[in-house]
Amino acid sequence: MPALPSRFDDVEALESFMSEPTPALVADLAATDGDIMVLGVGGKMGPTLARMARRAAPDRRVIGVARFSEPGLAASLERHGVECIACDLLDRAALERLPNVDHGVRNLVFMAGHKFGAADNASLTWMMNVGVPMMVADTFRNMRIVSFSTACVYPFVAVDGPGANERTPAIPPPGDYANSCVGRERMFEYGSRKYGTPGRLVRLSYAIDMRYGVLHDVASAVFDGTPLDLTMGHADVIWQGDANEQSLRLLAHCTTPVTPINVTGPEHVPIRWLALEFGKRFGRAPLLTGQEAPTAWLEDTAEAQRLFGKPRVPVSRMIDWVADWIERRQPSLGKPTHFSTRDGKY
Repeated sequence: MPALPSRFDDVEALESFMSEPTPALVADLAATDGDIMVLGVGGKMGPTLARMARRAAPDRRVIGVARFSEPGLAASLERHGVECIACDLLDRAALERLPNVDHGVRNLVFMAGHKFGAADNASLTWMMNVGVPMMVADTFRNMRIVSFSTACVYPFVAVDGPGANERTPAIPPPGDYANSCVGRERMFEYGSRKYGTPGRLVRLSYAIDMRYGVLHDVASAVFDGTPLDLTMGHADVIWQGDANEQSLRLLAHCTTPVTPINVTGPEHVPIRWLALEFGKRFGRAPLLTGQEAPTAWLEDTAEAQRLFGKPRVPVSRMIDWVADWIERRQPSLGKPTHFSTRDGKY
């Protein structure tokens, strides 16, 4: 792999790097058969993941499915060789019209879900996070299914420990979002046990892009001089390109029945330390409030490291990249992570 860049000049350069496949991904996809379909490709990670799949397996169809409410997204993906199909995933009949194994599609990456606004529209949250997975697990029972989940299915764990591992019971704190995410996992597990569907559940914690993520939120607060609450004092983060790569590689590491795997960085990052590091780069002191809680949503990634090694991009390089991006006032997605939330209300 080429050396890591020192900065990203613009969004085009950023997305090109985030969708760059590794030789290991190319090899793993070569070990699987069939085309690849991504349900929920329109989210924050979906476009670069689909582009990465296409670059890693240029002889395969990569199909992106979403409502495509964002203007220009479908056209952009198609320019990069990703076939786009507009579909409302809440519509069972529309799901059943999508390409399947009879059309050569053997691999499914499920990225759809509902988080922000969950507290105000609980019924939609549960339908998107439980009802849709139930339909998908049934409709695409003959495929490999890698489904995105979240660290929020875990209870809070001690910040001075290794983090929750895949054997930690999925008993999250109260809140419709976290509990519906447990429901999502249960639907894919049920389908896997009933039909023998191979798959994995990606318990992802905070993928980082220059335009959003925990580092973007902390850096923006420091740069703008706004108070930063330290109560949720630690977070696990991973470069989005590394998260894309590991998630796609899981298509070659599916299990029957489906099993979870934690995907994030290997260290638990203190928010206070992050703020001080950005303060050094910006030449200004962060405004810190609150006191760190002794627990947080933190994951043990020993299993992912056994399969894939450590992520390519270290936290220190992500900090440099984000600081440069914020200081040059490059674009933001305007989607705060609300990482400091502890009551489950998003």
